[in-house]
Amino acid sequence: MSPRVPFLRWDDPFRALDALASLWSSTGLPSVSAATTQAATVPYRTLFATLQQLLVGKSLTVRIGEHDVRLTVTELESELDPQGLAVGQLGEVRVAARDISWAENRLQSAVAVLRNVHIRPGVPPLVVAAPAELSTELPKEVFDGVLKQAAPHLRSELGQDGTTRLRWARRPGWGGLEVDAEVTGTTLWLHPRAVVTGQRRWKLPVRTPAYQVPLPELPHGLMITGVEMAEDSLRVSGLLPEWRMELPMRALEDLITRLSQGALSFSWPSLLWRSD
Repeated sequence: MSPRVPFLRWDDPFRALDALASLWSSTGLPSVSAATTQAATVPYRTLFATLQQLLVGKSLTVRIGEHDVRLTVTELESELDPQGLAVGQLGEVRVAARDISWAENRLQSAVAVLRNVHIRPGVPPLVVAAPAELSTELPKEVFDGVLKQAAPHLRSELGQDGTTRLRWARRPGWGGLEVDAEVTGTTLWLHPRAVVTGQRRWKLPVRTPAYQVPLPELPHGLMITGVEMAEDSLRVSGLLPEWRMELPMRALEDLITRLSQGALSFSWPSLLWRSD
């Protein structure tokens, strides 16, 4: 028999959900007043603090669509300005996780900074952020795979100092080309900086032509904004113009109940799509 959820207090998340459901089910959010501000602040802060306590530091499995996503939540933060909460504005929300995996995919870490987060009332309500700034750390093999697909004759090598070198796949002993990486639109530009053979390094002119690597098409309008090479990983940053997530009350209640009872897995009915 599953353990019972502790007795509900005024700051209990389920009472907070009832209060928020009343706000979100209306066609519009109330105007700001002292009473409205106080009434809206308590349930928002209660729910957010509950989710922080139940999620941060936990290794979870989330069923999203057909995939089980495994991750460890490391951060969930927001200032939650009282004046903004009264009209459904959560402001900036930062979420971070590590050891993320699904199917055959793996991310070492990921951070999402959701800006201008607000609630759109409805059934179910929507959480909307515009924009969402994303950053992640990928295994070096991901960059190798993209490069191999675009230029089969080349292989990459990441140095201990963070430098990136390209070598001929059939003649790696001939030396390498030291490059800097830059993303413009849907293209990864590799700018040659030096030729390296053995212990020797010859600096190249600044105007040496760059090598283009087309990036695969990304879902939901996600745009790559930066690439940084590390010793054994690839750090990628991106921008999503608008991010939405359904927020069904029943799913929230189930999430809080399961995590309160010690469960480390749950399902979420909808996660992400691009606005029209």
